[in-house]
Amino acid sequence: MQAVAEPPTLPQTVLLYDGECGVCDATVQFILERDSVGQFSFAPLQGDTAAGVLGRHPELPADLDSLVLVRQTQSGETVTVHSHAVLGVLHDLGGAWRLLSWLRFVPRPITDTGYRAFAAVRYRIFGRVDSCRIPRPEEASRFLP
Repeated sequence: MQAVAEPPTLPQTVLLYDGECGVCDATVQFILERDSVGQFSFAPLQGDTAAGVLGRHPELPADLDSLVLVRQTQSGETVTVHSHAVLGVLHDLGGAWRLLSWLRFVPRPITDTGYRAFAAVRYRIFGRVDSCRIPRPEEASRFLP
């Protein structure tokens, strides 16, 4: 009998992002500056953490090109992609940012179409990054492989 490996324990909220995308890098920096309680952790889509998440969620395409909001809940791990991942982050940041999360009530096909249209041109407009900013010591534990 072979033992079944338990998925690794992740922080409660993880944002998977494209580690080569200038907009995604700016998004991570934006969240770091505003997440005063440290609720978000981050992992590049090109890394081991993302590979594990994608492996546990076969409904997601292997070549996913989106922000992915991963939450650990009492009922298990949930993933949110595209526009609703962004809106979930804004909601969780709270304050005035939470006001923008009302866009969750716009039909998802509409918000996801806008998200995908922007994602299709983001490299041409904002470019790629060769490396991300080195996290400050107090931030380093929030970055996963």
